[in-house]
Amino acid sequence: AFQDVNHMVVFGCGFFFAFLRRFEFSSIGLNLLIVVLGVQCSVLTEALFLFLLHRPNEAGLQRITKAIVSVTAVVISTGAVLGKANPVQLILMTVVEMIVFHLNRWLHNTFLQVPDNITMMHVHLFGAYFGLAACSHFSEPSPGSEKNRSTPKSDLFSMLGTVFLWVFWPSFNSVLAEVEKSKAVYNTYFALAASAGTAFVLSALTTREGKFHMAHIHSAILAGGVAVGNAAPSIEYPWIAMILGLHASVITILGSYCLQRCFNPPLRIHDTSGVHFTFGLPAVLGALAQVVLLVIQNWTGLPRLDYLVWFHIGALCLSINVALISGFITGLILNFKLFKNIPASKYFEDQLYWEFPHLAVGF
Repeated sequence: AFQDVNHMVVFGCGFFFAFLRRFEFSSIGLNLLIVVLGVQCSVLTEALFLFLLHRPNEAGLQRITKAIVSVTAVVISTGAVLGKANPVQLILMTVVEMIVFHLNRWLHNTFLQVPDNITMMHVHLFGAYFGLAACSHFSEPSPGSEKNRSTPKSDLFSMLGTVFLWVFWPSFNSVLAEVEKSKAVYNTYFALAASAGTAFVLSALTTREGKFHMAHIHSAILAGGVAVGNAAPSIEYPWIAMILGLHASVITILGSYCLQRCFNPPLRIHDTSGVHFTFGLPAVLGALAQVVLLVIQNWTGLPRLDYLVWFHIGALCLSINVALISGFITGLILNFKLFKNIPASKYFEDQLYWEFPHLAVGF
């Protein structure tokens, strides 16, 4: 299960973000840099928290598994600033976000008594809103920029990453589950299957000539896995997971239209990879769905029901607020002159960071 999650984060996410025509080297290579740095930072930060709280350390494999799951938040945040932040800025963002993510987990565990496996499944929510807040400080790219587009080859790379994520997502949702691991696996699979089917249908219905749109398929087929993350071990019937996956896919595709045209322009947010509608909105839907399932399952115990509902809603709001505030401050810091911001005309350009021998001038 750990190896599945490792493949998912390193290989799947690396190729998932390789859709920009001139930023493929950086999308895959810098993703690996962020992951290896984030895992080390996560292990050290969690060890520090355990030391300060006088709690015993966990086994090595469990510790590194939590670290690789935690670093997913940074990878998602990177998608929002993809092509606009230089490697130094990405490294700083990785360190800060890992520390804040573990602080957010500590707040959940201490004040809301939220179990570890639930706080870890907030990685999609936290990563999406942290990235959105951070990217608000970066300049928008030039309208109609040729570099801010994909090609059939880059779309193929990106779809390869999407398929890897789709295949390994059941392991991601079940690797930290304390009970009902098998239930988490098959509920995630059914949610993913429903979201994938819905994505193809909606894509054909919302495009001209009834053809599939690669951007829709690229993001919406993963929405079910994101949405079912919190509730996967507790869903009793597969049809509930399928309904959740269907709604998540609908929200993702409709969100891709509404957010890019109505929400992002007034706030001057340029979300390069669409992490808001790919990860953020499905994660919010999943958190709210978990509250609904708790209400249904505990309808007879009203006093306990009130506590469960408010504590899950509080956990959702806390994660969003901590992510937005810390992401906004981090984005402000990243734009200091010390870190040599990239001008908008140089966005989405591999040649700033990588050698291209075939483009070098001969001696």
